[in-house]
Amino acid sequence: MKYFPQPAYPDMMPVDISFVFEDEKPAGKHGFLKVNAANPNEFCFEDGTPARFWGVNFNGGANFPPHDYAEKVASRLAQTGCNIVRFHQLDAEWDTPNIYSYSKGRRVTTTRKLDPKSLDHLDYLIYSLKQEGIYVYFDMMTYRKFKSGDGVPHAEELSDSAKPYSVVDRKLIDLQKEFADQIWNHVNPYTKLAYKDDPVIVMTEITNECDIFTIKGWVNSGSPYYNQELREIMQKWMDENGYEFDCLNGDIFTNDSPVVDCKLALTRAYFKEMRDHMKAIGVKIPITGTNWLHVSPALTESEDEMDFADSHLYYYDWRWGEEDKFCANDQINGHAQTIQRLAITRLQNRPFFVSEWDMPWPNCYRAEGPIFFAAMSALQGWSGCAIHTYAYGTRLDKMDILGKEISSSTIAGIPYREGIFSVWNDPAKFGLFYHSALIVRRADISPAKKCVGIRQPSMKDVHYEASIDIMEQHRLSIVPAGEDGAGCDEIVSGDQKYPREDPNVFMSDNGQVWRNLANKVGGIDTPRTKIIYGRLSAGRNGATSACAGTEVDGMIVKGKSDFAVIALSSLTDEPIEKSDNMLLSTIGRVHNTDQVFDGDRMVSYGRAPIEAEVISAEITIRTERTDLKVWGVNAEGYYVGCLPVKFEDGQMTFKVGEKWPACYYLIVAE
Repeated sequence: MKYFPQPAYPDMMPVDISFVFEDEKPAGKHGFLKVNAANPNEFCFEDGTPARFWGVNFNGGANFPPHDYAEKVASRLAQTGCNIVRFHQLDAEWDTPNIYSYSKGRRVTTTRKLDPKSLDHLDYLIYSLKQEGIYVYFDMMTYRKFKSGDGVPHAEELSDSAKPYSVVDRKLIDLQKEFADQIWNHVNPYTKLAYKDDPVIVMTEITNECDIFTIKGWVNSGSPYYNQELREIMQKWMDENGYEFDCLNGDIFTNDSPVVDCKLALTRAYFKEMRDHMKAIGVKIPITGTNWLHVSPALTESEDEMDFADSHLYYYDWRWGEEDKFCANDQINGHAQTIQRLAITRLQNRPFFVSEWDMPWPNCYRAEGPIFFAAMSALQGWSGCAIHTYAYGTRLDKMDILGKEISSSTIAGIPYREGIFSVWNDPAKFGLFYHSALIVRRADISPAKKCVGIRQPSMKDVHYEASIDIMEQHRLSIVPAGEDGAGCDEIVSGDQKYPREDPNVFMSDNGQVWRNLANKVGGIDTPRTKIIYGRLSAGRNGATSACAGTEVDGMIVKGKSDFAVIALSSLTDEPIEKSDNMLLSTIGRVHNTDQVFDGDRMVSYGRAPIEAEVISAEITIRTERTDLKVWGVNAEGYYVGCLPVKFEDGQMTFKVGEKWPACYYLIVAE
């Protein structure tokens, strides 16, 4: 394999597609986000404009950047087509800055006061994002470390965000409501609007990845004081509702009734109380409870009064310790069961958003991730996705390689934070956001034609068999017992396999998305975006050879690479065959120079610069034009050379990789 340098720069991208969405600036011009009354499975803005989002998380200190950085990062995100940032971990004590303290040194005795300097930096970030047409998803509680100065008994025994006790303890709930008052009533001096009155903020969640259904590990290592209180609260509910169950001494970790009934009622009450409080403050945007509904079907059911559903999905298999670092490289295109875990969280007649997803470094096949998740989001009619994470901090000029923390091997004792999840400098992931944003925001992939509802007899006992085969063919929704499945074209049982012609092939009912598991190749076939990803030497329908060629309608790719993404998108409103301005991305493996693995074990991170694999292929595109040139674009955004092109019989053919290799090529009329 051959590689070439592809470094990243924190203030710019090699190609800028922000002009495609120029009319969407500033964010908020269409009014507040709301559930679409005409189709409650999706969001729209107040003026009726459809709302679809593709973006990133900012983690920790990345939420409080210096003003000049805020402007630069907002511009850079817009250049890739991103239109949403989730503010995550603002309240984490290990962050610098965080919402309670801008810097380390002074002892923080309470979390009931917000740091004015941190707020100023957050305010200006919101203002900068807004100018670039980028919206905000605001987390309410993720890692808050309650303190004795908050009036919280035994605060030292509580973990971050007081999981799981923050769902039931009265003092902890009241402090969450106080924080909501502080945040939503805060007036941003740069926008002149209180957060609750600014339509740039479009979604919010009550608590991050927290529940009382999957609590055994938390309770076993948790606080004796709060463990006892949790049992007493559950016992009180049992007594008041006529259940004969001993919560004080019995098994409160079972998934059976009446324990699940009790937890369901307590969780539903918590979510409702917090939601009603924020609405009373004047919060106008959609609110959800928590965001990892896939861990428990009952948790999904507890959100029946929330405005939208949210869940997380990661595709990885690695064991990343402070010393030993292992990664099992694995392709999405080799597996059928990749995304069905989200099936139990997609309830009919409720918008759905994925606020965290990733296929983390150093998986060498991770370039499939942005393409696959964008395709599924668009095909399923979800409201969008945000990757975890753009970065944990703002000193990105010091991060010149992939996967390596700036100055230590852990953050808060966690060895995989920062480097593994940071995507801002990874061409294999962030470098493909151009096409992902166009797929989702511009609806280049249209929703599947048919909606199949999966009937679940009980949300305590969900079956997944049907969802595996439905997810990539049709739109999918869960229909709980007692609901009529309005809006579904077909209702099936969750415990039965759904028909598929070929067990190795997934094909969407609109013909725009397919995968061949046997050949480890997939494709996207739409008028304005065409993509082949996976093994280039594998034919779409079974043939595998170096010259077989893989194709979608209007684009043929012939190459020998065992892995690559070839993505072509029109940058105009015209389809590819008429367009005078297109972006072609050719991205495969990306690594650091001299990065070394011994099997699955990483031996060395390597050094700068970041390198991208040279992708060699012959590409044929159907076009009505004969005036197109193909320019390679380097990491700095320079034209590196113009490729020879042959026009014949309504097609243009050229080869990439042999001369002036690049990750990006602009195909433009002269």
